[in-house]
Amino acid sequence: MRTHIVWDWNGTLFHDMEAVLGASNAAFATIGVGPMTLQEYREQYEIPIPRFYQRLLGRLPSQDEWQRLDDAFHDRYRELSTACGLTAGALELLDGWRAAGHSQSLLSMYEHDRLLPVVEGFGLTARFLRVDGRSGPAGGQKAEHLVRHLAALGERVDPGRTVLIGDAADDALAALDAGAHAVLYTGGSHTREKLEPVGVPVVDTLAEAVELAGRLAA
Repeated sequence: MRTHIVWDWNGTLFHDMEAVLGASNAAFATIGVGPMTLQEYREQYEIPIPRFYQRLLGRLPSQDEWQRLDDAFHDRYRELSTACGLTAGALELLDGWRAAGHSQSLLSMYEHDRLLPVVEGFGLTARFLRVDGRSGPAGGQKAEHLVRHLAALGERVDPGRTVLIGDAADDALAALDAGAHAVLYTGGSHTREKLEPVGVPVVDTLAEAVELAGRLAA
């Protein structure tokens, strides 16, 4: 069976950290937290997201605060993300992986109905066996979504020959829980110092991630 990559979207294939930062700062303003720099954000960001807000507030946000945070983030993100593009070299890597006879899919924690037109807008949909975004409430972890994603792919994909490439520690934890491999990329939401303790390979470019994926799941 061929080797399969499950790609993360935000911060991995989609280079949107400036939009994420701007949207986060808009959300912080609703609870009286000052703006962060990108480096500060990457040093402190954590999944599940309520835990990230707990660190900033010194307590868990109330249900009303959480709703205001979530609404403000997504409203501003939709405005800012239209100016974002794919990570440098991503398209060539997607095409090269497929040309080599391997398969790939996309799993994001961005809302499914909003994800699909963005992916299609870049002309990427046909490059993936499947594209799944988040269903259900925001702020959760990827593990259960990955299990459903792999189940939907069925016999076309062997978890033991699957590598999830993402930018967050939660991506690796989800992959390991599902019996898959993971490679983490430092160009997104987490610094290398936040990623390395997970215990999976950490790389600085998507090209390195793809090369490692081919070796890990060979």
